Amino acid sequence: MSTGTTAAGPAKRSRTTAVSAWESLFRAQVAVMRTLAAEFPTRDISFNEYDVLFNLSRQPDRSLRLRDLNKHVLLTQPSVSRLIDRLVDRGLVVKGPEPSDARGTIIRMTDTGFDMFRRVAFDHMRSIAQRVGTRLDTDELEQLAALCDKLRGEE
Repeated sequence: MSTGTTAAGPAKRSRTTAVSAWESLFRAQVAVMRTLAAEFPTRDISFNEYDVLFNLSRQPDRSLRLRDLNKHVLLTQPSVSRLIDRLVDRGLVVKGPEPSDARGTIIRMTDTGFDMFRRVAFDHMRSIAQRVGTRLDTDELEQLAALCDKLRGEE
């Protein structure tokens, strides 16, 4: 029995298991996101617009550099820029220069945007609780959150 053969077996199983876990996670995420998008509680803002407002709402001053916002949302940078422009036109956010970097842009949620976010968030959270919370018990939900944080490097 060669050591190369025994080492390759566990490595291959580990790789196969990792790919299988990724596939399962990806498929679950797509299924949940599709359901939540279909059940989104309003037509006043889109699911993606809500995602931007959600990320801004988590900041102490409800503002974020555009490049940092791009890291948190589920869209490509050009799509985020167009979406931000639509939110600006509707008075839900404002854009301004970044004080420390003339090339940067700060996105800040307006009071109108925050009111819109809060109005939609309550119903959206109920949908999330129904879709996710009824399928997993509290321990499983905590474990899922911890595992996802670990995968994102936020242990």
